[in-house]
Amino acid sequence: MEKENIARDLKKFLDQKVIQFNNPSFIKDDPVCIPHLFSKKQDIEIAGFFAATFAWGIRKTIINKSKLLLQLMDNAPYDFCLHHNDEDLKKVERFCHRTFNDTDLLYFISFFKFHYSKHNSLEVAFFNNKTIKQFDNVVEHSLNYFNQYFFSLEDVPARTKKHIASPQKNSTCKRLNMYLRWMVRNDDKGVDFGIWKKISPSQLICPVDLHVARVAKHFNLLKRKQVDWRAAIELTEALKKFDVQDPVKYDFALFSLGALGKY
Repeated sequence: MEKENIARDLKKFLDQKVIQFNNPSFIKDDPVCIPHLFSKKQDIEIAGFFAATFAWGIRKTIINKSKLLLQLMDNAPYDFCLHHNDEDLKKVERFCHRTFNDTDLLYFISFFKFHYSKHNSLEVAFFNNKTIKQFDNVVEHSLNYFNQYFFSLEDVPARTKKHIASPQKNSTCKRLNMYLRWMVRNDDKGVDFGIWKKISPSQLICPVDLHVARVAKHFNLLKRKQVDWRAAIELTEALKKFDVQDPVKYDFALFSLGALGKY
């Protein structure tokens, strides 16, 4: 009975934090503000992907660097990636964000041109007949598939591979899971987009970094010492006990508590 009471109280506390942070006021200070600059689906996907890729370090810097890149793309990332010429590419030379430089950027642009020349959405790069037929661990299979697909072009720069994580490398895939949250979750709060429909929010994996792991361990939601893919799975399974249909909504609570350091 005591454990049940503790679990009930923790769910109530985290639900309150979700309400506090899962609203439009959260957007302006978070990288999710970058895809919110756009209305076209493909622009949202590409801008969001870059913002998620850049999402380590100080959030203000992540946002500013993302905006700078989009300005270099004439604030039309889909059109830029699909129809750029050599002169356009010169605009983005010398762009960098921490360890992400113009060599990486040029490959990302090449991939987007390759993909969008054949498909209308980036969703199928993750969720397709090869991945969603898996009833369990759909996201795990999809992230591994995406990693292989993303680097399937010729002449992949070796240095660029470090920017796309995968479960098979035992990464938590924090930034990619965050990106999938943006694209898949669909509620009436206005933060996440819910424009991808091939999987449900119940199948998502909670984004985990050192800060989220620390908060999760504090609340006994995570026991695993290593912050890796198995830790992300363990935390998500714990959160499903609070909401099986939408466990990653608690990312708002855990991340914000970690960022504020008040719990």
